[in-house]
Amino acid sequence: MNFAQRWQEIRSGFAPAFWVANFTEIFERVGYYSTQAVLALFLAEQLRFSPQVAGSLMGITGFVVYASPIVAGTLADRFGFRRSLMFAYLLLTAGYFMLGSVTAPWMAPVRHAMGDQWLVLAILLLPAIGPGFVKPCVAGTTARASSEETRAIGYSIYYTLVNIGGTVGPVLAFLVRERLGLGMENVFRVAALSVFAMFWVTLFFFHEPPTESGAKVASVGRALKNILVVFRNFRFVVFLVISSGFYIVYWQIFVSAPDFLVKYVDRKANVDLMLSVEGLTIIAFQILITYLTRKMPAIQAIAIGFLVAGLSFALLAIHPSVWIFPVMLIVLALGEITQASRYYEYCSLIAPPGQEGLYMGYAFLPIAIGYLIGGPLGGFLLHEFGSVLGRPAAMWWVIVGIGVLTAALMWIFDAVTRPAVAVETIA
Repeated sequence: MNFAQRWQEIRSGFAPAFWVANFTEIFERVGYYSTQAVLALFLAEQLRFSPQVAGSLMGITGFVVYASPIVAGTLADRFGFRRSLMFAYLLLTAGYFMLGSVTAPWMAPVRHAMGDQWLVLAILLLPAIGPGFVKPCVAGTTARASSEETRAIGYSIYYTLVNIGGTVGPVLAFLVRERLGLGMENVFRVAALSVFAMFWVTLFFFHEPPTESGAKVASVGRALKNILVVFRNFRFVVFLVISSGFYIVYWQIFVSAPDFLVKYVDRKANVDLMLSVEGLTIIAFQILITYLTRKMPAIQAIAIGFLVAGLSFALLAIHPSVWIFPVMLIVLALGEITQASRYYEYCSLIAPPGQEGLYMGYAFLPIAIGYLIGGPLGGFLLHEFGSVLGRPAAMWWVIVGIGVLTAALMWIFDAVTRPAVAVETIA
């Protein structure tokens, strides 16, 4: 198929809802990653939270972001993607705006009544629940609004746009905070403005994509019962638990690295701008790395990706500096690319016939678990190695150790389960 034919297929292979949903996804990701780029510093520098408290707050809310799609996806199916997206963008708008207004005078009575920690947690949960609805709505729209021939391309477009948002978000945070001199509070307010605009885009331009005839929508009760169905598959549960180690490592670039760089390396470090390097690397090398590792067994590619990502933090341990952080992010991104697509491939292969969709929904659990554990852990390590031991850079050896252990466990998992998989295939 030549370029002209491929272009015509893309133009005719997607319903308008596909383009509208994915357009709003860019702005949702820009809002999410712009706020993530400054959140750790905002909690530590502006609100004076300890590293342990800041890490715990980020861990809890990060868990909600990536665990909520399990139930939110079912609700989106029942109430429709259009209404669910509008609800999500209003939640995000309210959450980001209130987060940017925590230090405002009009919030003082609420802060006094609730206490800063409980107030911030309550506010953070609003923009945490929002993505739980956006993710299944956009992914579901991509499936429904694509033809059979263009569905794979549709998900490639979706993944690319997510990474564009992940790249632009930190840059936007830097421009608002540093170049315009508006401070971290206004990063949250600009994020609120961007997702509020997507509420109106959804309202006026998004039309509910058609469902397959005869398709049944599961109840919330059924969705909760599905947890037991998935957790009966011991091999899949072990795979998810091991994979959580990668995200304990990965989330440190948002949880503990910003505070580490500003406190112990350079007070003027533009961490938010540097964080865009990771997404930019993924965009630049995704196709190449996927091509080079295409013939490698899935578990081996995943284990190598975990190992590379874990070892990347050794750069911060050996030579903690402002310029080494972007280099570390490039190496981390290469590890992420190596494992990401093969991870979802393995999840689809390990699923019993007819349950692929169910299992793919639970593939997000390691991301959530990684945040839940990695948040408090990052805060604890930063405090213990920085404030208590006076050797802050040594904390990264613990993160390296987790990455190496995760890769080793994945290799062991492969060695133990591969014979069982072969027997199942023969049978």
